[in-house]
Amino acid sequence: MTQSSPSPSGTTSPAATGPFAIVEASGQQFWLQPNRYYDLDRIAAGVDDTVTLENVLLVNDGEATTLGQPYVSGASVELKVMAHRRGPKVIVYKMRPKKKTRRKNGHRQELTRVMVQAITLGGKPLA
Repeated sequence: MTQSSPSPSGTTSPAATGPFAIVEASGQQFWLQPNRYYDLDRIAAGVDDTVTLENVLLVNDGEATTLGQPYVSGASVELKVMAHRRGPKVIVYKMRPKKKTRRKNGHRQELTRVMVQAITLGGKPLA
């Protein structure tokens, strides 16, 4: 029986699974891998439309990593819009003790579920 040892840092790296990209969308950074779906903030596009993200911060093709300063030139990520959804309900409750002041409010974030179709670097698709 053989035992597999973890990487030198002590954890298994998701980078070993294939190509990925770190992109900036709606003020946040996302780690995207091909053929996976993600929930981003609402994108103004219809269902089954294709959206291209140009703000790519890092691209890993499985062997080499390309880091942008701040963005990688010639890199893009192609997304297909699957559905428009709403996130879980978050309850906001504010109360001032001894003042008889209470305010209860709810919020559901508007989201868009997208599927990563392709990560391209220099015009060549990585996956």
